Amino acid sequence: MSAARRFFVEGEQEAGSAVEIHGGDAHKITRVLRLHAGDLIEVVDSRARAFAAAIEEAGQVVRVRLLDAIADSVSEVKPLIVEVAQAVPKGTRMDFVVEKGTELGAAAFLPFYSERSVGRRVGPEKLARWRRIARTASQQSGRCEVPAVHEPLEFDALVERLDEYDAVFFAWELAPPEPLHDRLRALLPQVGRVLIVVGPEGGFAHGEAEAATSRGARVLWLGSRILRTDTAAIVLLAVIGAFTS
Repeated sequence: MSAARRFFVEGEQEAGSAVEIHGGDAHKITRVLRLHAGDLIEVVDSRARAFAAAIEEAGQVVRVRLLDAIADSVSEVKPLIVEVAQAVPKGTRMDFVVEKGTELGAAAFLPFYSERSVGRRVGPEKLARWRRIARTASQQSGRCEVPAVHEPLEFDALVERLDEYDAVFFAWELAPPEPLHDRLRALLPQVGRVLIVVGPEGGFAHGEAEAATSRGARVLWLGSRILRTDTAAIVLLAVIGAFTS
């Protein structure tokens, strides 16, 4: 079934259950896709289990009946989980990181503020927007799970969490100029949780790099060209994806 007909619902579901779909997803079903009672869609629950579902009523609220679970719907489970810690950039660049990072398989996003951050502090509305983007990008790309988008952290709080990961890669323009391909081949684990950390438009301060490396982070050089902060995260996800696909 097309990814355009995939929709996420809360909770753990079972075949035969009746489920309601609200808001933007209901609008898409009725106004964009122009589906009606009897048409089929795909519904994914909070356990990343996918079901074929038949529409029973289409309106402002769409009511569907879950049919059989789709075999191997938890195929996204991978031995290596990659999360992205991204310094909050200015404007709408975080939208791009969340959208494209979701398409490239990021398991979670940890926005943070650092010494040279230029992006404004964000409130609940911006965080909700990022979560909607992650949800939409998951539907578009055919994922069976929506990556978490956490509330923004201060850099010190992010450093305190580095011990949770099996490997942490810290993108820094002052890292030794070792080719990214070679460095990742040597350091990337085959299983576990990996965090990639990307700084703000002005880069990381030396003290921040020292704080991260003192907690086990490995610095990465991304090449001689200066990449925008939103580009750097996508480059790292793409390269890591090439190693693990």
